Amino acid sequence: MKLVLLAKGSSIHTIKWANALSEKGHEVHLISMHPVGSLLNDEVDVHLLPIPAPLGYYFNFFSLRSLLKKIAPDLLHAHYASGYGTLGRLGDFHPYMLSVWGSDIYDFPNKSAIHRKLLVSNLTTADLVCSTSRDMSGKISQLCPQLIDSTLTSFGVDTRVFTSKKLLPVESDHITVGTVKALAHTYGIDILIEAFAKVRGELFTVNPGLANKVRLLIVGGGPDQEALEVHAKKMGIDEVTTFVGQVDHDDVPDYLRQLDVYIAMSRQESFGVAILEASACARPVVVSDVGGLPEVVVDGETGFIVPSEDVAAAAKAILCLVFDPSLRIRMGQAGRKFVQKHYDWNNSVIDMEAVYAEVLAAD
Repeated sequence: MKLVLLAKGSSIHTIKWANALSEKGHEVHLISMHPVGSLLNDEVDVHLLPIPAPLGYYFNFFSLRSLLKKIAPDLLHAHYASGYGTLGRLGDFHPYMLSVWGSDIYDFPNKSAIHRKLLVSNLTTADLVCSTSRDMSGKISQLCPQLIDSTLTSFGVDTRVFTSKKLLPVESDHITVGTVKALAHTYGIDILIEAFAKVRGELFTVNPGLANKVRLLIVGGGPDQEALEVHAKKMGIDEVTTFVGQVDHDDVPDYLRQLDVYIAMSRQESFGVAILEASACARPVVVSDVGGLPEVVVDGETGFIVPSEDVAAAAKAILCLVFDPSLRIRMGQAGRKFVQKHYDWNNSVIDMEAVYAEVLAAD
């Protein structure tokens, strides 16, 4: 197939899709108004649009139409319904697929009636809308009842890269809980900090030796980093908390393997790739019950699902795992098997190829 991906070229998700489809033997063209990441394979043809975002989402359609006429692809696939979805609609090319990612469905339409109308127009123009989670598919149905359904196209994990093998030295005498996530309010890092402080405080009353072993590791950068560091100090855990900052995606598996427990207390989450990555590394997880997160965790088997914003419930789940190393091992191993069975990256690519074939057959 000759495919055009219309997407943010600097996104690791875009790069993974483009590389994987190219490696499957498809002719892949990436059209973007964002600079392309260095991890993109040379075999992927890159076309940069002249007008930068956000104006480019509206005014690059002449350039897009010209490129599509020149490339003559079998299919156009835009990623992200609000931005590139707008440009994809204006490109007036079919067959046309649109993948939604998260904030484009959960946040964008709530900004105003105009934003909602724009998004609905983008969604209904596509020949097929794809979502990574059932929860997000439900949001699409609420926004566009006229759409019969959206197709699930899960974003899987490369279980050859995300493994349980320890590549970095780990202090075995410590029990490290933490997260690898952008430091923004949406992802509830403040809830994690408060839950960890509660865990450590309770441990000091029942097992001071164990309390001295627990550590908090927070990997990622973002707008809230300084405020979160202040919050950790206010909670009295700054001396046992490490803020690593932003890291390259290639380094993420190594940091996940430094954790004994992975925590995601997000206030909103469309799917949960980070949770799958932690599970693939055989780490038990504790997640909030929002969005698509419950879809990637088997409660009580691969981790614990707790109410959003509930510090006490998160602390209780963390304590269970801190006290019981055998439970950490069992849940971690079950998590890796779950990912291998349901969310292996190669299977995700095969599923996407099948969706492409269905769209082309229906055209």
